[in-house]
Amino acid sequence: MIDETMFEAEEKMDKAVEVVKEDFAGIRTGRANPGLFNKLLVDYYGAPTPLQQLASFQNPEARTILVIPFDKSAMHAIEKAIRDSDLGVNPSSDGHQIRCIMPELTEERRRDYIKLAHTKAEEARVSVRNIRRKAKTDIDKLVKDGEVGEDEGSRAEKDLEALTKKHTDLIDALAKAKESELLEV
Repeated sequence: MIDETMFEAEEKMDKAVEVVKEDFAGIRTGRANPGLFNKLLVDYYGAPTPLQQLASFQNPEARTILVIPFDKSAMHAIEKAIRDSDLGVNPSSDGHQIRCIMPELTEERRRDYIKLAHTKAEEARVSVRNIRRKAKTDIDKLVKDGEVGEDEGSRAEKDLEALTKKHTDLIDALAKAKESELLEV
């Protein structure tokens, strides 16, 4: 029973780390990155569709992304979705591909992105702590109901604390790496 609880907690904590990685990929740095377009939805024949399903991406230069639609009829909808997004990009189309040139980041904008990265990291840490709290409650319930011994319960709680620390340290390292990436000019 404790093994199942620990396994479930670790799985959820891993998922929280993956979510923060995806969030960090969406935060723009000085270099253009196709990950910036991950959360963009395009109105494709009346259905909101993720941009990755409609186009491929190329990164020919540091600040340029080429969006190459699989279906040329979706070109206008893709261009509109990029223009309406919060990326601050004005896409230009040549009929075959859409060229997105990312503007230079100002110092103030970099600071805003760092604050955003810290906020996302804190949300992930809170998520990990909530997972720990639920797992601890489950372990305490198992001990109280007499399904496992107190020694086994306290050992599981120590393992849970180590697991939590491992994941929060990983989130902190990811946040620190993103911050240094944002400060790099």
